Amino acid sequence: MKRSEINTLQREASRFFQTHHFFLPPWAFWGREKWLANKDQAGEIFANKLGWDLTDFGSGDFYRIGLLLFTLRNGAPEQQEGKNYAEKVMIVRENQVTPWHFHWSKMEDIINRGGGNLVLELCNATPEEKLADTPVTVQVDGLTRTLPARGKIVLQPGESISLPAYLYHNFYGESGKGNVLVGEVSRVNDDARDNRFLDPTGRFPVIEEDEAPLYSLCNEYPV
Repeated sequence: MKRSEINTLQREASRFFQTHHFFLPPWAFWGREKWLANKDQAGEIFANKLGWDLTDFGSGDFYRIGLLLFTLRNGAPEQQEGKNYAEKVMIVRENQVTPWHFHWSKMEDIINRGGGNLVLELCNATPEEKLADTPVTVQVDGLTRTLPARGKIVLQPGESISLPAYLYHNFYGESGKGNVLVGEVSRVNDDARDNRFLDPTGRFPVIEEDEAPLYSLCNEYPV
């Protein structure tokens, strides 16, 4: 991706968040010099990769397979005390897929906080970590739902779903309904060791630096 594309996406995301009355912390909009001036106080942000995040999952086509998110809070996976939870906010575009995956440890709630509808496809994992053919049972806002393997649940604004560990899922914005403001509340997030994708994926996109970064991504802090 070009840096100019990422900058445009961050500007669009900032406006989208504000439209839905979701406000980011002040440091979300710091530039390099402000980070350097405050790096001694920002250890938790750096260590736990808080802040702007963007991935194309190695597809090279962010708008088809990709996700923009902002991690608001997170603990350290190896830490015995302190934060044992995480929170993210995401923008899921129409028909923009986050591919099939599960988490070995993390349980998470996915929340439609506004905008369009969020479509999730769900499937149990086999012992070999493939897609199983068995029915899936989940909690949707405290109500038990059972659906067939690879069945779909559509979350309208205000609705949420609890996803336990080892449950395969993918998701995307429903066509014709607009972009979706998605929240995630979960146990500690560890992208390096707790993500099991059905097919091999990449993490961060290769960036062509055609202009200066607007806001640092979570893997780019000047430390």
